[in-house]
Amino acid sequence: MNAIVRPQRLQAAGTLKDRLKTLIKTQGSITVARYMAACLYDPQDGYYITRGRLGRDGDFITAPEVSQMFGEMLGLWCVQMWTDMGKPDPVHIIEMGPGRGVLMADALRAAKVCPEFLAAAKITLVENCEPLITAQRAALADHAVAWVPRLGDVPPGPSLILANEYLDCLPIRQFVRRDTGWHERLVGLKGEDLVFGIAPRPITSTAVIPERLREAPTGSLVEVRPQAQAVVSTIAQRLRDHSGAAVLIDYGPTQSEVGDTLQAVRAHKKVHALHEPGDCDLSARVDFEELAKLVRDEKLTVHGPVGQGPFLKTLGIDIRAAHLIRANRERGGEIVRERDKLTAPEAMGQLFKVLGVTSANLPTPTGFSA
Repeated sequence: MNAIVRPQRLQAAGTLKDRLKTLIKTQGSITVARYMAACLYDPQDGYYITRGRLGRDGDFITAPEVSQMFGEMLGLWCVQMWTDMGKPDPVHIIEMGPGRGVLMADALRAAKVCPEFLAAAKITLVENCEPLITAQRAALADHAVAWVPRLGDVPPGPSLILANEYLDCLPIRQFVRRDTGWHERLVGLKGEDLVFGIAPRPITSTAVIPERLREAPTGSLVEVRPQAQAVVSTIAQRLRDHSGAAVLIDYGPTQSEVGDTLQAVRAHKKVHALHEPGDCDLSARVDFEELAKLVRDEKLTVHGPVGQGPFLKTLGIDIRAAHLIRANRERGGEIVRERDKLTAPEAMGQLFKVLGVTSANLPTPTGFSA
């Protein structure tokens, strides 16, 4: 759950779909970003605000829900990074968009190999979705945890920041290139149905379009995630003021691409992006080339992106899988399948990327090539 987005309250009664239709009828078509923000974060009916259906029994499953090994590897990553930082005490361990708390619970269990680290760690979850906070409290009942709605609310100090599938749900704007220039894609009405359309007038400045994509062929669609810059700036400010590192994991290409990647998922199946607003998870691929540029612009060190598979293998997921199989032989096949789902190129291993961010003068984090 992302705390950066603050959607405008829709002033009308009825379902979210009814209120969006009323808004469009009275004020005109809305941007894809505004539609996405309403669907996910509307205070009354937003998907993340009221539902939070993650996991095998929910609408979609994230890497921590696939296997305990994912969170365990990140826990070991934190221990190693903390050691490389000179073992600061205290150190803030921060997770942005922590889902049901599974990743952090698994990470802290793995970190038991270093009691000194656990003694120094101050755990903070950046979350403001009440259903998810309830689940996180249960998952982390044995740990002292603080919750804040924004990263900027975490007390100052050395930090390690984890963000898994956090950026993909930040609202996107979409632009289509025509002979007349770049036009913004909008959500409007055809009769009583929500439909996509194109603004009749081109945008007056192409500064919003990444420079490397501005000359894309006519007919190309480009996605822009304005609030990614706000997220990066907040992380950067913290890592400039105090030593630390962040690891950002999400799905998307290494290099900027054109194309419509907005997708809606319900009950583990893709549905139309305009299907029942507020009742589906909406996301779009992360542009890791643009993300790395934003980090460099903030004068921080970028590592990667690398594929999730190679990253986890470098951290020792194969060794951990072998250990789990020895201890749970009846689950051997299941453990192998879980590992492969996380690491195989045809599964999550290359679709998902990992970007590392560090303060100046820190060594290359484990999992990234030196």
